Amino acid sequence: MRAGVALLGICAGFPALAQNADTALKPIVLQGQTSGATTTATDKADAPVKGYVAKASSAGSKTDTPVNEIPQAVSVIGKQEMNDRGVVNKVDEALRYTPGITAEPFGTDADTDWVYIRGFDATQTGVFLDGLNLFSYGFGGFQIDPFMLERVDALKGPSSVLYGGGNAGGILNYVRKRPTDEPYYYTEIGINSNGNAFTGFDVSDKLGSSETMSYRVTGKIAGGDNYSDFSHDLRGFIMPQLTVSPDEATKVTIWGMASGLDQVHVGNGFFPYVGTVVDAPFGKIDRKAFYGEPDIDSGKYAQQMLGAEFEHDFDNGWKVSSNMRYSHLYKHEEGPYLFGYVGGVPTAPDYQLNRIGFEATSKVDSFSIDNRAETEFDLGATDHKLMLGLDYKYYRLDHIQACCGATSISATNPIYGVPQGNNFVYIDQVVTQQQVGAYVQDQIRFGGGWLATLNGRFDFVNTDTDDDLASASYSFDKSAASGRAGLAYEFDNGLTPYVSVGTFFNPTIAVSTTPNNAPEEGEQYEVGVKYDPTFIDGSFTLSLFNLNKRNVIVTDPATFLSSQIGEVQSRGVELEGKVNLNENWKVLGSLTYTDMEVKEDIVPGFVGKRPYLIPDVQASLWLDYTVTQGALEGLSLGAGMRYQGESWADRLNTLKVPDATVFDAAVRYKKDNWEAALNVTNLFDKDYVRGCQGDSTCGYGDARTITFKLSKVW
Repeated sequence: MRAGVALLGICAGFPALAQNADTALKPIVLQGQTSGATTTATDKADAPVKGYVAKASSAGSKTDTPVNEIPQAVSVIGKQEMNDRGVVNKVDEALRYTPGITAEPFGTDADTDWVYIRGFDATQTGVFLDGLNLFSYGFGGFQIDPFMLERVDALKGPSSVLYGGGNAGGILNYVRKRPTDEPYYYTEIGINSNGNAFTGFDVSDKLGSSETMSYRVTGKIAGGDNYSDFSHDLRGFIMPQLTVSPDEATKVTIWGMASGLDQVHVGNGFFPYVGTVVDAPFGKIDRKAFYGEPDIDSGKYAQQMLGAEFEHDFDNGWKVSSNMRYSHLYKHEEGPYLFGYVGGVPTAPDYQLNRIGFEATSKVDSFSIDNRAETEFDLGATDHKLMLGLDYKYYRLDHIQACCGATSISATNPIYGVPQGNNFVYIDQVVTQQQVGAYVQDQIRFGGGWLATLNGRFDFVNTDTDDDLASASYSFDKSAASGRAGLAYEFDNGLTPYVSVGTFFNPTIAVSTTPNNAPEEGEQYEVGVKYDPTFIDGSFTLSLFNLNKRNVIVTDPATFLSSQIGEVQSRGVELEGKVNLNENWKVLGSLTYTDMEVKEDIVPGFVGKRPYLIPDVQASLWLDYTVTQGALEGLSLGAGMRYQGESWADRLNTLKVPDATVFDAAVRYKKDNWEAALNVTNLFDKDYVRGCQGDSTCGYGDARTITFKLSKVW
């Protein structure tokens, strides 16, 4: 969605709204079992997940930590789960069954992974790759292909104590595939029912006769038609890696990635409420409808990344590690998009829809580095696992945005090729943000089963904006402290109740009445219980939370001036279970209830209302069965259900989006290292609206899509 919702009111208040985005070798088998406080080598947080059940994660600790020892809710989606559910091109597809997360809130969008966590938008400030922020602003956002990834770890709740400024509701940590100790050769090819095909390869082995160097090269190309009329794309990436381990105590990995996308956008995301959720006089708008200009519409990006990781264990018990990445992005988007009906209501005979012309160019340079030192020691009757860290983030965006020359178009009889008006530049600026943070974490064991987690962090943030249109520059410095305290007790039966409190901050860039913006800030209280049964390979989490975010930038619809007086509260309950029941059955399920309320706003009528877009209830269930003996050995069947509850389409809570339930299914057959898979999302092709962010910005949920894939491990 052309960085989507960032432009909802663009022709009315450009600066205030436009920047808010917007053979033979054995396959690798990794066991994953944890005993007490010890995390085994196969339970490393960057290792493959065994089945559906992850035992360790670094998302909530920056170290290899058992999931039940992290004092916040954590969900992990491993590669096998992604494959079983047929995740192909986008990471947000992998999050459809994850509690506390609203993925694809505007429906399917080919160039952006839209994600809300505990009701707050994590798309720009809550996405990380290998623990380093993939921060974005405006339209300067990176996109990662799921074929690059080994797993996705979702930490629910504030994360400032570990990562600095970020999304209040939580983060996603994408964990990329890494060179393996054993040879691994994999290829796949497939196509879906829209006519979008893909092929990929993933190769890892020792480098020549070396016993100290291993490599991995992963690549993919995909392209073809999308579900919207006229929409198509071509995308691909290549990711080479080299790991050098001169001794058992030292490991260095160098990696690079280049990727690109060339598309005509999908039409979804900017449809009006009348004509999607409720009937217009002409009925409903077809979810395949395209109201842009096929000959004008274009979306392109080119991404490059270069990264390095280093770790070394000293004889004195200290371990040091460092992770760094440089990233570059060039992105250009062009084409008109919808914004409601001409005159505000659908009017016969041709029911004209407004269109807004748009063009944007974004150039991003980003650098991040994170340095850590860890050790373990005893102090009296307490056992400590101490981590000290220092990290730095640099983000520079050079962007130009223009609008609004476009003609209207008929909802019922669209005519393309009409000459469009000229766009005018309303943003031409360079935004630079630097952040440096020092942090400490102490995980303390005592009393035979108690575990306390204490975190503290202090950050310094500098933000510069050079505005060429206004011939002005703005620069301001901000500092922030954040903390977290967690307490848990581990019972011998695998039950671990916990409680935590944490504070957070998020530096702001968006325009307000005072350029010297304070960071968003707030706190979360969370209680819950985690359960790792001793009799099956499973993991269960029940969490209750109360989260407050203050200093939210809100805009006066009369003057289009913004102020930092907003406050939003999010409270809720999340339940998740994942079980590898036996060699035949795997199951996952989740239930989420989110209660959000606007506590302060510049518009009195919004206070006490529920923010739009986020469903009050979400639920999911997936069952997977594999035949392991007999004539049908190698056959697997999967079936899933996804439910979204009601949500609001407007800030005054007068327009409601109804609930919906969709079903997914899968059939796979594996023999002699070959595997054929057929996945169907939205099995019964239910026509439903996924969400609305205002009465002119509604998006349909995913249509039925059948995907066939053939793969082989060599």
